[in-house]
Amino acid sequence: MKTTRRGAIACFVGTLCVVAGPVLVAQKAVKPELVAAPDRKPGEGMGPYDRLVIRGVTVIDGTGGVPIGPVDVVVEHDRITDVQIVGADKVPIDPKHRPAKGTYEIDGTGMYLMPGFVDTHVHYGDAKKAPEAEYVNKLWLAHGVTTVRGVPAGPLDWSLHERERSNKDETVAPHIFVYQPAFSGDGWKPQSVLTPELARQWVDYLADKGADGVKIFGEDPEIAAALFDEAKKKHLGTIAHLGQNFESRLNAREAVDLGLGTVTHNYGLFESLLDNSTVQDYPTGQNYGDEQMRFAQVARNWNKIYPPGSKQWNDFLEDLKAHDTVMNPTMVIYSANRDLMRAYTAEWHNKYTLPSLMDYYQPNRTNHGSYFYYWTTEDEVAFRNFYRVWEEMIKDYNQMGGHVTVGTDAGFIFQTYGFAYVEELELLREAGLTPLEVIRSATLYGAEELSKPKGIDPDFGIIRAGKRADLVLVDQNPLANLKVLYGTGWMKLNDQTGKVERVGGIKYVVKDGIVYEPSKLLADVAAMVQKQKGERKGQMVSRQGVEVPAVE
Repeated sequence: MKTTRRGAIACFVGTLCVVAGPVLVAQKAVKPELVAAPDRKPGEGMGPYDRLVIRGVTVIDGTGGVPIGPVDVVVEHDRITDVQIVGADKVPIDPKHRPAKGTYEIDGTGMYLMPGFVDTHVHYGDAKKAPEAEYVNKLWLAHGVTTVRGVPAGPLDWSLHERERSNKDETVAPHIFVYQPAFSGDGWKPQSVLTPELARQWVDYLADKGADGVKIFGEDPEIAAALFDEAKKKHLGTIAHLGQNFESRLNAREAVDLGLGTVTHNYGLFESLLDNSTVQDYPTGQNYGDEQMRFAQVARNWNKIYPPGSKQWNDFLEDLKAHDTVMNPTMVIYSANRDLMRAYTAEWHNKYTLPSLMDYYQPNRTNHGSYFYYWTTEDEVAFRNFYRVWEEMIKDYNQMGGHVTVGTDAGFIFQTYGFAYVEELELLREAGLTPLEVIRSATLYGAEELSKPKGIDPDFGIIRAGKRADLVLVDQNPLANLKVLYGTGWMKLNDQTGKVERVGGIKYVVKDGIVYEPSKLLADVAAMVQKQKGERKGQMVSRQGVEVPAVE
């Protein structure tokens, strides 16, 4: 046990992130066990090639610009070197207009090419729910995610090491940006009293370690101001999950005015717009330590704020925009709150969700996010109302030119890695972003969010000559139906045979010019799930209050 007087977070990957407040609290020292990704084996991915050519594809370039095809895209090693229009739609291509032959070629006729996707809010698992990084990495890549931001990905030194291995393509993994929660990290000695000077020292320590950014869960304003200022000087990005214990002094508007770069989740947004109060009017028995109370009350703010379109609403969004704030909603991680049965019966769980992860999701007072102790119709209705208002906020911010990016926070609340990413895209579409805007949020906007603090233009997230060859190739039109991006594909009636078929599923993912086949990545994931089921053969577990075989 260790005792600390901290106003921020004791947060370990896959465990409860405790916002302690300025009081003495006892915390159990927990060190997560997270198995690093194995070295990339022969046959895992093809290339990179001296010259890879993707022929005749329709390009969705990530900018929001109109798709165009047929196009030949040339990749040399890890870089796009040519993006060449080679003809007109539905007209045979004249070979003399095409780039020279490649070392390896993909026939992209009828396919759609996009930049690799960026997930700007991720965590790996831990020994309790998903101990192997390989499981998570392959689910991400199988769904087109070639870059992630860990907030945190895992312990600091572990994350930095995995980032370097991925950058060298020693592992089958997305690129990793390392953001560390405030006042934590390997080698950092926890402090019982925080000062602005200590905040600056911690940012300097993090910069010296080589991290990419800082995450806070809320701090006292003077601490946050110093932290944001020092991070900017050190070219580190900043992101905040503004915990309910701090929102009375540091809501989204106040944090952004102090220099925060990204607001993640919904915390602090509605609290910046409260009407007739300055803090949320919680029930008198509210206890942040009871997670069902904590999360259920989030939605009860939906009708306690200045309404969409009001002067206060517009002024708030204009303030975010004036500061070039990024909104990173992660709607998917709370989507079970509005339809719990849909979340726990998702069709991919049986084949692709580890039994240990499914066990972690079950109602439990110690597992973070497993808070459905007695979830009610009233709770779901509140969240449906909340989402309607939240989505209007996201749409309005997008329409005024504010940047909205795609994050998932998967590994909690029945949200399995990779699959959750596609559902987040669908939720952004539900919010009112057009399909092209959704893809832009998933690609260019995510890349810009991660590159801007460094003072550089992103070299990924867009299909252009000279940019990194991180690409997604799918044989169905994702703009017509985002569901075709799920690893399980989507059902479609074949009118010739009268049978329902599965269409879609990403065909190829290219990372650093290395070509991966998602079907093979998913087969590896399914084997990991089956292996764990085999180890549990004969055991019984409780799922949704019913005793069932652990391997069903």
